[in-house]
Order: sequence, then C-alpha cells, then structure tokens
Amino acid sequence: MSFTPYLNFDGDCAEAFAFYAELFGGAIVYQATFGEMESMEGMPPLQEEARNRIMHAQLQLGGGRLMGSDAFPGGDEACGGPYQRPQGMWVSVEAEDAAQGKRFFDGLAQGGEIHMPYAETFWSPGFGMVRDRFGILWMVNVPGQDG
Repeated sequence: MSFTPYLNFDGDCAEAFAFYAELFGGAIVYQATFGEMESMEGMPPLQEEARNRIMHAQLQLGGGRLMGSDAFPGGDEACGGPYQRPQGMWVSVEAEDAAQGKRFFDGLAQGGEIHMPYAETFWSPGFGMVRDRFGILWMVNVPGQDG
C-alpha cells in the first residue's frame, strides 16, 4: 500500500509541478490539459477558460510521487467544486540531511509564508513548516537518529 498526495491548484498547476520537479529532482511523467481530453458522450462543452488548465499531472520523485490538477473553472461539483485554498493537511517531505532539508525549505518558502522556521528540534536535525507560493502546506523533516 502507498499514499500519494493529490494537490489542487487554481490555474498554476503546470508552474507548480515544474518548480517541484526542479526543487526535488523529480520528473514530470504525465501532464495533460482539459483541452487535450477526449470528449465523451454526455459531457458538456468545455469552457474556453478551462482549456489550458491541467486536468492531471504526475511527478515521479525517486520511489514516491505527487499528483495534481487545476480546479475546473466555475466550480463544477463533478470536478470537485470550486478551488479552495488547502487547509487541514500538510505534505511532508523527508530530506536526506539537514543541508538538503534547508534547501527544500528555502525553495518552498520563496514567495510563500513560513509557519515554523527551519531549525533543529528535539526529534530532528532539521524541521520547518511553510505554505508555498502556490498555497500548498509543507512540512520539511530530516529524520533523527531514532528514525
């Protein structure tokens, strides 16, 4: 069993995934817009403002992955409703060491909002919490000696 975070954006999914691929050293293995979708019987016509939004993206990161999409304009309930800024959950990324953790944290913090500065804690040589410029909440953690 594995869990994969699926992130939602308000029109900047492609920009966010390109940034995450560069920051974390991953590769975007799939990305398609709503405009590239095959139409199916019974589907309403695609709104012009939805054509270039990302319908689905997948970023491969070593043994893990992130997935995401842009919210569909107009808030169609069948597509998850209108965009809402994430709250109540964090994406936790585990760095190999304190230096890599600091690099991840600093990258995510650019243009974002720091909730807990990156620092040594009683459980970790490096931990911090930040909302990035795309609205996603992140915890950057370096495992301590006890895991």
